[in-house]
Amino acid sequence: MFTGIIQHHGVIESFERLASGARLRLRTDDPEPFTHGESLAVNGVCLTMLPEPGGILAADLSDETLSLTTLGAMQPATRVNVERALALGDRLGGHLVSGHVDAVGTLVSVENESEFAVYRWSFPREFAPLLVSKGSIAVDGISLTVVDPDNSSFGAALIPETLRMTSLGEAHPGDRVNLEFDLVAKHIRNLVSPYLERKGGR
Repeated sequence: MFTGIIQHHGVIESFERLASGARLRLRTDDPEPFTHGESLAVNGVCLTMLPEPGGILAADLSDETLSLTTLGAMQPATRVNVERALALGDRLGGHLVSGHVDAVGTLVSVENESEFAVYRWSFPREFAPLLVSKGSIAVDGISLTVVDPDNSSFGAALIPETLRMTSLGEAHPGDRVNLEFDLVAKHIRNLVSPYLERKGGR
């Protein structure tokens, strides 16, 4: 489990396609050593870390991960957002993020307002019921507050710290991002959907 608060970043060292899946290697600016099998969210995708000599972190990516996220398009030297798993008792500064990506979205617009900015992303329409104004969403692993959602897009107001600390400060319209919708909203939808379907069938 993660929070969506990005305090470190990583840089892709290599991306190797295998007969099945792929192997990703990266470095982070986190000075604390990683243990074998530790979880790390990379652009919002929970991966199992396999430390190698020289400070390299390797991770194996399944075909499922490659098909549902943007990690399959990673190139060497790409900057990525990284977050270590939440420890019980830590402050939850963002929102509960599982690291399981629901869909890929696209940045459609950027409006700069001095040091601040308002970004807008598109998303698959079937996820529209999970977005509410002032609700939470993880974009490439970054916890953001939803602004002005509609059936196919949503906005978020970005503060200077977010633009500085994450890859969003270098983003451009057309860039694809990993989206994880609010975990609580997904559970509520699953709980109430049978009742809504029954009501709609009457």
